[in-house]
Amino acid sequence: MKLLFLHGWGLDASLWDGVRAALPEFETAAWDRGYFGAASADPVEGPVVAVGHSLGAMLLAGRFDRLVAVNGFDRFTGEDAVPPRVVERMRKRFAEAPAEVLTDFRTRIGAKAVSNRIETVPLAADLARLAVNDAGAQDHTLVLHGGCDPLLPATMRDTTFACAPRETLAEGGHLLPLTHPQWVADRIRAFAS
Repeated sequence: MKLLFLHGWGLDASLWDGVRAALPEFETAAWDRGYFGAASADPVEGPVVAVGHSLGAMLLAGRFDRLVAVNGFDRFTGEDAVPPRVVERMRKRFAEAPAEVLTDFRTRIGAKAVSNRIETVPLAADLARLAVNDAGAQDHTLVLHGGCDPLLPATMRDTTFACAPRETLAEGGHLLPLTHPQWVADRIRAFAS
C-alpha cells in the first residue's frame, strides 16, 4: 500500500514531513501544487491511499479508491459551508495584493508567513477551485478534523463527506499534519490496514 499526500491552499508538500516520518513502513509520495516553486505530481502506481489536507482532499476526491481527508472537505462553499461571497472577496483581494492575502490566510490558520517567492498563477487557480461547490462522490473515506479549526465552520466539519466516518481532535486546529503528526499518522495507518 502506498500513501500519496497533497497539501492545501497556501501550503506546500513539507506540510506532510512529520506525518511521513511517522509512517516509515509505507512507501510515500507528496505532490506539490507549486505555490512556492515547481509543481510536482509524479504518477503513483499500485494500491494507493490518498491523503489530502484541506483543498488537497477536494482535489483528490474521486481520483483514488481510498481517501483520508485531513481538515478537508468535498465542497468549500455553499449551504452548511463557507459563504460563496467570502471566496469571491478573497479572490478579488488576491488579484490586487496576492502576498497580503496569502499572509492573512496563513496567519488565520496558524501557519508561519512565507519569505520566499510566491507563484500567483497556481495560487489564483486553486483559489478559484474553492468556489466550486462539489468535488464529486468519494467512497472509502476517513475524515479527520480539528475541533478548533478556524477555517471550517462546525456545521461544515459535520457534513463534509457526509457518509464517511470521522474523527475530531478537540484541541486541533486547521494544521493537524503540522501540530499533531503522530495522531494523523496513527489514523492513516489504521485506515490503510
